[in-house]
Amino acid sequence: MANPKYAEATRPVPQAVEIGTLSDGTKILKRAPRIRSCGLKDEKGKLCAGHLKRWYFFGDEIRQRFGADAEIYRCEKCKAIYLPNEEEEPRTGTLCW
Repeated sequence: MANPKYAEATRPVPQAVEIGTLSDGTKILKRAPRIRSCGLKDEKGKLCAGHLKRWYFFGDEIRQRFGADAEIYRCEKCKAIYLPNEEEEPRTGTLCW
């Protein structure tokens, strides 16, 4: 009997979608639901897996493209930029206790 823990996935695994690049070559991606780390691979095929951190102090090119109050995330390793997913609730609000 096969172990269900290692069974083939029945649903496709959500992936971040590349939507463009900046003038310096930085990739811009749309986050997949519940993603917390970067899923890009380098030229050798190694997964980046850097944490996505909220980025507040972005440059003029991003400010012109997405607005001054945009919710932007950036990978701490490869510096790829991620935009939030529309399916998730925005994380811009203040935490309530």
